[in-house]
Amino acid sequence: MLKFTPILLALLYALAMYRFSVWRTTRELDARSTELADPRLKSVFDRLARALDLPRVRVHLYEIDPVNGLAAPDGRIFITRGFYRKFQTGEVSAEEMASVIAHELGHVALGHARRRMIDFSGQNALRTALAMILSRFLPGIGVWIANGIMSLLAARLSRGDEHEADAYAAALLTKAGIGTEPQKSLFQKLEALTSGAGGAMPAWLMSHPKTADRIAAIEKLEDRWQRSLH
Repeated sequence: MLKFTPILLALLYALAMYRFSVWRTTRELDARSTELADPRLKSVFDRLARALDLPRVRVHLYEIDPVNGLAAPDGRIFITRGFYRKFQTGEVSAEEMASVIAHELGHVALGHARRRMIDFSGQNALRTALAMILSRFLPGIGVWIANGIMSLLAARLSRGDEHEADAYAAALLTKAGIGTEPQKSLFQKLEALTSGAGGAMPAWLMSHPKTADRIAAIEKLEDRWQRSLH
């Protein structure tokens, strides 16, 4: 039993840290966000709502500069002020913004926040176990290797979640009559916006799939849907 104590403690610590992170994130979002009210976006958001049989899709504006969208652990959907500015300047269309919201709705509907809690806790316990085992044979670098392995695993799991949310968004956008073209065109724009930061990072270390892979996955879905109609 004693040999498993460090792993159990690591699991409990990871769970506590995740809960603290959720609490801190919620406080930050509450303090720095307001509900987004833009009639130009409301019309496309309402199309998503009708496709989901909801009275409306509520979106909040998070007052930070980076271009991003996110789904909070409590299910709320946010876009950043930086992203909203791209819409205001015409760099991003209303339909492309709707694709972001559809993607974040996918994270909520598919329970990715809950999955992240389970994954994070399990990874921390596994990291501790690996570090204990590897340190016996590789003193001094066993912990480093364990951290590297778990970082690769976390990135792979995150990419899986992103692909799932992309597929959900593609289906929702299609049902709403918006289609997937705005989703794909936004991926291309985001690639250009972020190409100067981390562009040389290997794909298997990235927490998000490569743009080409995301577009190819959506087009594969579209081909499958087309074949099912014939």
